[in-house]
Amino acid sequence: MTEPLSLVTALLLGLFGASHCLVMCGGIAAATGASSPPSQRLPSLLSFNLGRIASYSIAGALVGWAGLWLQQQHDVLMLSLRTLAGVMLLLMGLYIARWSSWLTRIEQLGQGFWRLLQPQAGKLMSKPALPARFALGMLWGWLPCGLIYSTLSWVAANGDPLAGALTMATFGLGTLPALFAGGLAAASLSRFLNHHVTRTLSGMLLIIYGLWTVSSVWWPILDR
Repeated sequence: MTEPLSLVTALLLGLFGASHCLVMCGGIAAATGASSPPSQRLPSLLSFNLGRIASYSIAGALVGWAGLWLQQQHDVLMLSLRTLAGVMLLLMGLYIARWSSWLTRIEQLGQGFWRLLQPQAGKLMSKPALPARFALGMLWGWLPCGLIYSTLSWVAANGDPLAGALTMATFGLGTLPALFAGGLAAASLSRFLNHHVTRTLSGMLLIIYGLWTVSSVWWPILDR
């Protein structure tokens, strides 16, 4: 059963990663909105983002199942996974605050898989129909992204496929303000989300949460 706190955390992770979302997906969101007639702009963006969130949910279920399997194998594996989740959140915070770009190296791990999907995404970009926009969003959901990897590592550490899907769906909802701002050319909201104060505060909160995650894993062991 997913704890309400976990869903709130996932929502905040999506919101705090606004500046990263604008970098990774803001361009495609803007293109999706701009290439649609004014009356279809909002439905087009909604279809695209629903497809993206659907992919996040599938990924959440998969890594939740993998985490559950690891949990059943050995406690050391789960300790390692939870430590990795904390470190990934820490790196995400550093990246969002623009204090370090180490996370971009981790994003490169998914480039091979993305190269297989990219040609299909390119074909769908020229199709304005809503089902095509949804399919484009589903493909774009697999774009290599450190923010997604950070959240998935945390989801995997919980070891619950159903909760993983729900958590990643909630995370996807948290990313909507940034991408709707980009897709609808909401300049004021985009500036706010990408402002250095917003980035710094968001990064610091993620760093604190990452440190807390790591300490909650190891402090009980070291305190024995």
